[in-house]
Amino acid sequence: MNFQGTYVAMVTPFKSNNEIDEEGFRNNVNYLIENGVDGLLAVGTTGESATMSHDEHKFLIETLIDEVDGRVTTLAGAGSNSTKEAIDLVNFSENAGADAALVITPYYNKPQQHGLVKHFESINNESDIPLIAYNVPSRTGIDISPESIVEIAKLDNVKALKEATGDISKVTTTFRLLQEANLEDELIILSGDDGLTLPMMMLGAQGVISASANVDSKRMALMVNCFLNEDYDKAREVHYQMYDLIKALFIESNPVPAKEALNLMGLAAGHVRQPLAPMKEENLEILKKALKEAELI
Repeated sequence: MNFQGTYVAMVTPFKSNNEIDEEGFRNNVNYLIENGVDGLLAVGTTGESATMSHDEHKFLIETLIDEVDGRVTTLAGAGSNSTKEAIDLVNFSENAGADAALVITPYYNKPQQHGLVKHFESINNESDIPLIAYNVPSRTGIDISPESIVEIAKLDNVKALKEATGDISKVTTTFRLLQEANLEDELIILSGDDGLTLPMMMLGAQGVISASANVDSKRMALMVNCFLNEDYDKAREVHYQMYDLIKALFIESNPVPAKEALNLMGLAAGHVRQPLAPMKEENLEILKKALKEAELI
């Protein structure tokens, strides 16, 4: 499977009673597809997976697959800090019909590098669905080293890596090691840092799994597609157009600003679940200003 393009890490909209807003979620799926994205991810970090019950988690994966109905690629958030639990979620996603499973590195446990490799190896060996490894040390406390990424790239089912370290030097090293191991065609790297998507694509990344694309999906898809079609000047122009909004969307913990933005835009989002809290008023004003300048409200 080719994972080039723009994938949206979808927010999970909630009703006032804290239940999932299924109708709102389905409406958001259609809104994003209409704006030209290549795929959608349910129950990732942006989808508040950390406060989801297993039943809610599985319900959202099934709902995504049902509503997409083959129109774009479906990605299922399926990671855990327990290897056994991750395997169960990956197998559920496969049986439900997801196109791929996003598997975050184990959080809190802080496994050694060889433990990280073994974690992905175990999942690889127990499933057949394409896997996207997700490296986000700011959330998990552990960073997959470039050397470990090379080892993970050798696994048959690991097809891509969502890289969210914010470290361009590390990305450069990773690509160089993959090339030296003749594995550059075996592992697609996708940006996990929205503001660094264009620089990462210049190094070799093939797209993005984006939180800010919940809000500005049309421009994110345009930038990525322009780069893939070698219209580098236009890609750079759109990158700068999105710059202030992307900064505002991460002024507090994701997905708090994204959900506030969607509410302001009249799209389904609702509140964030605790322990996340509503934005501070001064940051909300910064977000509103960025949305107005982007002509989204």
